[in-house]
Amino acid sequence: MWPFRRDRQTETATAQADEQRSLADPESWLVDLFGATPAQAGIAVTSTNATKCTAVRAAVAALSEASGQLPLHLFRRGENGARERDTTHPVAGLLAGTVNPWTTSQQLREQLVRDALLAGNGFCQIVRDGTGKARELHRLVPTAVQVEADSVNGEPVYRVTLKNGVRYFPFTDIIHLRAGIASDGVSGVSPVQEAREAIALALVMERHAAKLFGRGARPSGLLKFPNKLGSDTASRIKASWQAAHAGENSGGTAVLEEGGDFQSLTLNSVDTQFLELRKFAVEEIARAFRVSPVLIQDFGRATWSNSSEMGRQFLQYSLEPWLSRIEGEFALKLLSADERAELFIEFETDALTASDTAARATAYSQFRSAGVYTANELRRRENLQPLPGGDTLANPFTTSGKAGGATNE
Repeated sequence: MWPFRRDRQTETATAQADEQRSLADPESWLVDLFGATPAQAGIAVTSTNATKCTAVRAAVAALSEASGQLPLHLFRRGENGARERDTTHPVAGLLAGTVNPWTTSQQLREQLVRDALLAGNGFCQIVRDGTGKARELHRLVPTAVQVEADSVNGEPVYRVTLKNGVRYFPFTDIIHLRAGIASDGVSGVSPVQEAREAIALALVMERHAAKLFGRGARPSGLLKFPNKLGSDTASRIKASWQAAHAGENSGGTAVLEEGGDFQSLTLNSVDTQFLELRKFAVEEIARAFRVSPVLIQDFGRATWSNSSEMGRQFLQYSLEPWLSRIEGEFALKLLSADERAELFIEFETDALTASDTAARATAYSQFRSAGVYTANELRRRENLQPLPGGDTLANPFTTSGKAGGATNE
């Protein structure tokens, strides 16, 4: 009897300790579900209210919209490193067309990246036919999915709460896009969760500024009089001034009586520091999402000479990690192991630099003179019809018309 009591007491104490640890450091999906992410600024930061911060909204839009708008295609490996686009495989339609009757591929990719940035994880279910081929992709709400790792091999299993109950899916049937790796090794961690203090500070300052100007916490100026006014006289002058210079009547000619004088109020050092702190909050959020402040419409340090370079940096350092995640996850889940030996999925990133006509024309000229591309290959990049005789590597800038002395005729 006594050993049994001791075992029950030990189990109870262990359960209470586990509960206290869970309350002190809850899992990220529970925190996001109940909106209980604490912040020292005094407000809770969740994936829902984080986008009320304009810097967060701009950063999420910059990454998610770019991930959606870039063309994503299926390619077949050829000889000597050549590649050829495959349009006949069922997966090709899911990448470049529609993923289900009501969603395009562009919309799904944009939503997955958005979910991953705000909630840490982006999920969609793979619907297969009788032969195991992927036919449709259905986006899943992040809060409805819980990732559980197998205790033996660490293989993830997805517990999805649907209207008709709970279902478990193997990792092969769920496309899972993660913003970062959590401590459990299978879940994702959102920049919103990790940078909640910076986001909360930006939200608090925004609310403070709204109250400051919305409620008139700082008047535009003061009316000064040499002599003390009676209550009736002061009320009359105040009402007269507000009627003549408030709202739609602001900016009119001022008429003062009783020897009055108007003294305007300017920003002091405290106000200036408040503005600087708001700018710093924007920069902090840009760091958290790994985007340049220019991408979230902060042009304080942008110039005409460095704008194109910042665009390339955005592609290389900010967007490329997300594109690689999408390519790898789609290839792993939509293609079999045998198919991956011959096929691969890849974005075409030229669309991001297509607006720089001068740089593109210079690159095309160099490619042609070096014999890298034929005329028709470059015309296809510009969505132009091929020309007769445009499939040779002849260099149009030399008298001999040859590129390196060789052609593919």
